[in-house]
Amino acid sequence: MKYILVTGGVISGIGKGIIASSLGTILKSCGLHVTAIKIDPYINIDAGTFSPYEHGEVFVLDDGGEVDLDLGNYERFLDIRLTRDNNLTTGKIYQSVINKERKGDYLGKTVQVVPHITDAIQEWVRKQARVSVDGDSAEPQVCVIELGGTVGDIESMPFIEAFRQFQFKVKRENFCNIHVSLIPQPNTTGEQKTKPTQNSVRELRGLGLSPDLIMCRCSTPLETAVKEKISMFCHVEPSQVICVRDVSSVYRVPLLLEEQGVMNFFCQRLNLPVDVKPRKMLSKWKEMADRSDRLLERVSIALVGKYTKLSDAYTSVIKALEHSALAINHKLEVKYIDSEDLEPSTQQVEPVKYHEAWQKLCSAQGVLVPGGFGVRGTEGKILAINWARKQNKPFLGVCLGMQLAVCEFARNVLGWEDANSTEFNPEPQHPVVIDMPEHNSGQLGGTMRLGQRRTIFNSTSSVLRKLYGGVEYVDERHRHRFEVNRELKHHFEKKGFQFVGQDVKGERMEVIELDDHCYFVGVQYHPEFTSRPIKPSPPYLGLLLAAAGKLQSYLNKGCPRSDPLPLLDKVLGITKPDLADAQVKPF
Repeated sequence: MKYILVTGGVISGIGKGIIASSLGTILKSCGLHVTAIKIDPYINIDAGTFSPYEHGEVFVLDDGGEVDLDLGNYERFLDIRLTRDNNLTTGKIYQSVINKERKGDYLGKTVQVVPHITDAIQEWVRKQARVSVDGDSAEPQVCVIELGGTVGDIESMPFIEAFRQFQFKVKRENFCNIHVSLIPQPNTTGEQKTKPTQNSVRELRGLGLSPDLIMCRCSTPLETAVKEKISMFCHVEPSQVICVRDVSSVYRVPLLLEEQGVMNFFCQRLNLPVDVKPRKMLSKWKEMADRSDRLLERVSIALVGKYTKLSDAYTSVIKALEHSALAINHKLEVKYIDSEDLEPSTQQVEPVKYHEAWQKLCSAQGVLVPGGFGVRGTEGKILAINWARKQNKPFLGVCLGMQLAVCEFARNVLGWEDANSTEFNPEPQHPVVIDMPEHNSGQLGGTMRLGQRRTIFNSTSSVLRKLYGGVEYVDERHRHRFEVNRELKHHFEKKGFQFVGQDVKGERMEVIELDDHCYFVGVQYHPEFTSRPIKPSPPYLGLLLAAAGKLQSYLNKGCPRSDPLPLLDKVLGITKPDLADAQVKPF
């Protein structure tokens, strides 16, 4: 087993997750089995109780694990299925050590950070690195480990010490450290500064880890003199200083690393069993990157939510939209709308903000209401759903978005003015959305309906079923505490509001569709978590196709869901446009 530890310096949020994912992509493209572990030094057991403004979205895995959003990057880049134990937190480690101490496993010894906590970290990594993630039961050959935060944080000290010991236990030829650092470039001088990187590497080496590669995040290509200066002061060869500049899309990051000889370095440093001769690798990534840069036509989607000030709060949603937009050869334009800004109360207090929000909504080609919790902003979401339904605008509701679509229809079509979810009104006359029996209101962490669940389609004419390729059922990931009240569903179906998908027992309503509408779909699950760059999520693909006016053509051609992107071009009659100027943006 080969271990690659990715650490970060200077600032957090520097792009370690994308770089770790890109390294895994390069390794996997050489025929190696690759797994990934994300270490978060916070004391929380998992990410399930975080506000999205704390660490971005909560990513959900097949086994119901609520984890850091970087595991979503790993799954999308590597096309693998991870488990909750691939996300390691300080809380998990201390909990496991304390449980052992209570059972007497330490035979009366004093339990300390060294060696007990550090040993627990190493044992966890070694055990989890051997768990198959490819679906073919093959044991991974390489494990990419990302250590969250920045070197020098007091929270990450036990992990740094654990890996200082670990590098000697697994031997030098099986372990390497990649350090990601920021190269600032002040506008006043335009000069690339190396001092933050020097200080960061000095601190890392002082803690017992010496980086094998230094990956420099910068806005422009790294100058030769700067690279040589980093090499001299950071105890590495110039070839071990890698420039990771801002690029036009994340698909270019693996290509950028490969161009600078990262794979050749790994082959020599870790004695990897791969052919280092020129080879066809990363071809699909180059195709996607070129395709992304050529896009000329735009498709706009209004994302109506309550965490719109931080794009990381909807990372998987945005990625799923991007995958679908790429598949239909359109450049995605997301119009972020705070749902509270659509409400009449905002019109009274801040009329300019109110009218700007409605202008965004009305100018969008499609509407998406993602998942969420809490009553704040729900009335604004219902107003957006009402507008999409009446104006025949493509609409997709995910989780809470689906539940609010049920509330909107009940209020404005069925005439139940007080229809609501018991999450927001405990005793409405018409509780169209209710809490699930197994929900434990005493605790928040891990008490929802989580992970992969099966949805059975009960209608052969369902648009979503066709988009999935005509299958009888789908397995998608869930994260919710409330569900549609099935006792009232017959009232909806009489008016053309169809529940076309249910769980295996027929008790839970999973998919809704509205008759005589261009695309009005709601799903209780979160399809964005399983979307991949070359396999876009069908509900999101349907939304983008409808927004671009291509849905009916796609349905008529049979919806070849699993086919590669070039064949989708043929189905839709898309011709590749000329190369346009690529807009450079940080990943």
